[in-house]
Amino acid sequence: MYSVKTWYNYLMRIGIYDPYLDDLGGGEKYMMSIASCLADTNTVDVFWDNKEDVKNVIKRFGIDLSRAKQAPNIFSSRYNLLQRFSMTQKYDVIIALSDGSIPFLGSKRLFLHIQQPLARMQTDSLWGKLKLIRVTKFFCNSEYTRSYLGKKIKDKAVIIYPPVVLSPKQVKKENYVLHVGRFRLIDPLTRAGDFKKQHVMIEAFKHMVEKGLKNWKFILAVSVMDNDMQKFEEMKNQAKGFPIEFAVNKTNDSLWDLYSKAKIYWHASGYGEDLQKYPAFAEHFGISTVEAMGAGCVPVVINAGGQKEIVSDGENGLLWNSLEELEKKTLELTKDEKLWQKMSQQAKERAKDFSYEKFSDAVRALLQ
Repeated sequence: MYSVKTWYNYLMRIGIYDPYLDDLGGGEKYMMSIASCLADTNTVDVFWDNKEDVKNVIKRFGIDLSRAKQAPNIFSSRYNLLQRFSMTQKYDVIIALSDGSIPFLGSKRLFLHIQQPLARMQTDSLWGKLKLIRVTKFFCNSEYTRSYLGKKIKDKAVIIYPPVVLSPKQVKKENYVLHVGRFRLIDPLTRAGDFKKQHVMIEAFKHMVEKGLKNWKFILAVSVMDNDMQKFEEMKNQAKGFPIEFAVNKTNDSLWDLYSKAKIYWHASGYGEDLQKYPAFAEHFGISTVEAMGAGCVPVVINAGGQKEIVSDGENGLLWNSLEELEKKTLELTKDEKLWQKMSQQAKERAKDFSYEKFSDAVRALLQ
């Protein structure tokens, strides 16, 4: 849990908005971490109506929002453009997660967070250009995300990597591969696949078992929304008869139990996708990869998206481009204890580069 150790005088009035606060993804953890760190020394309002959604964020991610206030969601359709502009004039700073749109607000300064590669932003029209002028700064969660921005946006964008609070436990490592991520359909209307490629990893692990892998199991720790439960149950059926287990909708503390016991971590977002056409299908950063590394798991992750900014192949983990490579490199770690121990230690050291303290310093520097 992020703790508040010192009381300070309030410096600024800050408003924070995430349009997906009910989604419990990495972007929500990122934005509410901003709220947490800035609330130490400022008056912070989180624009959202449903109190249960905020409680779920606190429970899922262990973020301390006790000094931030929940305010009416002035970004909802209940408020028109002029009302929103007027209500935001009392704020020194507004920080918002952008889905490609640029809000027209009355705050003294406006900072927009870009969480994923965007096909385009609303800057082509005269109105878009006028709104762009009012943006003080853009900030991205990775160079991968930043690289897809148009030049006008890219020149105004900085990188602030997500915060990863490490809470490993002193427990004995066990022979299992771990994956942590949401089960989410890419497009429920047209696609049957899952965003994190969990079904692909299940098939890869089954293939390894069929080829002779023994005394290892694969655990998928997944969060599942009610409307995805039917498809999730279908995926679970894939794993029947194999040493594959599912940990569903676990708390942050329970996830650290899993991280701390696992030896190897898998991630496959973006596999089989046309990432030139759909760059958002790759992992934009990879918070769960860093968390796993902080607990001494050796990452064996796809060589795509933000994963390449976290893992140095052959040093603190392994990158793969094909399922054959995924299986081969994983088998190397299962058979070579010295190699695993070496990479496990390097993974722990690398994870420290993404600390909450460094994140807080970067956020505060952004506002100066």
